[in-house]
Amino acid sequence: MSEPNTHKAAAAYQKAIFGDKIPATALFVDDMQKEYERLKQLGVEFTTEPTKTGPVTIAVFNDTCGNLIQLVEQ
Repeated sequence: MSEPNTHKAAAAYQKAIFGDKIPATALFVDDMQKEYERLKQLGVEFTTEPTKTGPVTIAVFNDTCGNLIQLVEQ
């Protein structure tokens, strides 16, 4: 996914949004439950399990490089 940051300003930004639990990016999926289960089996650690939020379902995981990635199903 994302690469670790070595630039001082970028690293501070990355740390701040991670600390505030703000995803760095979003990826759209066709079937949230299927993708969630597939990634869980691969050892992905989710910080937010699939959650219906209005017209979309979201889930958030840690990419292990200091970023949160949000999955979105419309």
